Amino acid sequence: MLDQLAARVNADANLVRRGRHVNTSFLIAIDAADHIVRIEHGRIVSVTPGPFITPNYAFALRASREAWEKLWSPTPIPGYTDIFALVKKKLLRIEGDLHPFMSNLLYFKGVIAAAGQPRKEAA
Repeated sequence: MLDQLAARVNADANLVRRGRHVNTSFLIAIDAADHIVRIEHGRIVSVTPGPFITPNYAFALRASREAWEKLWSPTPIPGYTDIFALVKKKLLRIEGDLHPFMSNLLYFKGVIAAAGQPRKEAA
């Protein structure tokens, strides 16, 4: 699910510019599969799949595969259009140090959206 994440984010010049001050690592958990995403100056430098013995990350986004698939579908249904919609439905948990996440919220929302399939425009 995350194999194209680095290429998509790094190819988006506006997203990289928006995150040019972001230097952190965060964890995306899809069911029990963890992935640590390392970001330097807005560019994703690595996406490392787990398992990890002592993972080092600032914050984690944890959800089921079903919830991620619905969020990342080309035409997400209402309630699955944004990570905070998943939080509201208690389908996604955000854990850890939220400062880097909340202070760069638009950047991280763009990164998470880049992991999914391109969205279709409404007719």
